[in-house]
Amino acid sequence: MAAQSKIKASELIGPDDDDAVELAKRHLVQPWPYAGSVGNEARALIGEGDGIYITDGSGKRLIDGPAGMWCINVGHRREELAKVMYDQAMALSYNTPWYTMNAPSAELARRIADAAPGDLSHTFFTTGGSSAVETALRFMQFYNNVRGRPEKKLILSRGGAYHGSTYLSASLNGRPRDRDWMDGADDLVVKLSSPDPFRRPKEMSIAAFTDFLVEQFRDTVARVGAERIGAFVGEPVQASGGVVVPPDGYLKRIREICRENDILYVSDEVVTGFGRLGHVFASRDVFGIDPDMITFAKGVTSGYFPLGGVIISERLLEELRRSNHPDALFGHGLTYTSHPIGCAVALKNLDLLEGGVLAHAREIAPYFQAQLKTLEELPLVGEVRGVGLMACVECVADRESKDPLQLDKDVGKRIDAHCHELGLLVRPLINMCVMSPPLIITKEQVDDMVAILREGISRTMDDLRKEGVWRG
Repeated sequence: MAAQSKIKASELIGPDDDDAVELAKRHLVQPWPYAGSVGNEARALIGEGDGIYITDGSGKRLIDGPAGMWCINVGHRREELAKVMYDQAMALSYNTPWYTMNAPSAELARRIADAAPGDLSHTFFTTGGSSAVETALRFMQFYNNVRGRPEKKLILSRGGAYHGSTYLSASLNGRPRDRDWMDGADDLVVKLSSPDPFRRPKEMSIAAFTDFLVEQFRDTVARVGAERIGAFVGEPVQASGGVVVPPDGYLKRIREICRENDILYVSDEVVTGFGRLGHVFASRDVFGIDPDMITFAKGVTSGYFPLGGVIISERLLEELRRSNHPDALFGHGLTYTSHPIGCAVALKNLDLLEGGVLAHAREIAPYFQAQLKTLEELPLVGEVRGVGLMACVECVADRESKDPLQLDKDVGKRIDAHCHELGLLVRPLINMCVMSPPLIITKEQVDDMVAILREGISRTMDDLRKEGVWRG
């Protein structure tokens, strides 16, 4: 790894930590706020990052368990990426994508085509994951309009899914509480069951559960009508839904049903792409599927610059070029589509990934999963599941009933608070803790992370017992 430049947050332009907290409370609207605190909230202040570590506003050094938001794949403070940002900004900071182009975006599109499965050969660049999914869905609508099938627009999604925060992408979401107070394009979306083996009926085998999911999908297509369904959108692993890894063979069987019924299969790899599962893309290399489109973001720049995109099958583009409507306009674009700085950073990030980070991720993933699995010894833990360098610790009040702690919906936050004190940042999701550290993590650092998480869960169990809300 290149030598790291030790720049401190205090040396940068901006307010000091105390002022930043007060300014946030007075002027900053945080994402996903509650009405009772919206516009009057300050969250944990992070000042610096280095490798797999971050430093909070009090100076405490923490393992960055979520890697930012699944995205700091090559680690914090990579001088190579910082230098590329500077060099590209000094050469060309921006160009309008409406009637000009830049070289980094063309080269990045080629590199992505080389890594993508099947005939996915062309990329439309966006600003992040939500806009990538939105673009894929708008392309599906355009594609069917041009082909004379304006009724083929419905989208199949699943319980537990998370696909974004734009209006159309958010309409696909199926996590608890995401849509309780928010509107969506419900007339365009058909929801299916979550492919979560942990939540299957008690007496149902994994094989029977897989058959149930597949038959539900097939029955839904027959009931709704394949002539009305334009796309299925699915994460290979439901990330923000709690790292739900589908049963073996499930995705392949869903892919076949989509192919049989001319339904576009959109694989949402915003989280699983660019190394999280040890490969640039996981669709084929991990799950054996060749989608019609793949959406990506997050790890494509390791979080150093906002960038996302959708990779589109050559077959779909060729069908459009052969249509009877050569003047039909795909009226979709973003001011920062194909941003030269973002694309330059992504190219260097790919060099780092393919230069050893991917191989390291594949090598350490089994150890990461095995060490986290030991946490199932704790009575509060119902299941530890995951694949690659993403995992979830799901806590339950009772292993027999798998009650997700309805008496206390802040179990994840309780564990996170204890872990923060001990030197680890986790991502709390109601009764779950999600872990997805930078891909450069070592075995010794995995041991540290798991030891802190074990202690944080143990302290939470003591708290719940003392408060009389849990008797485990």
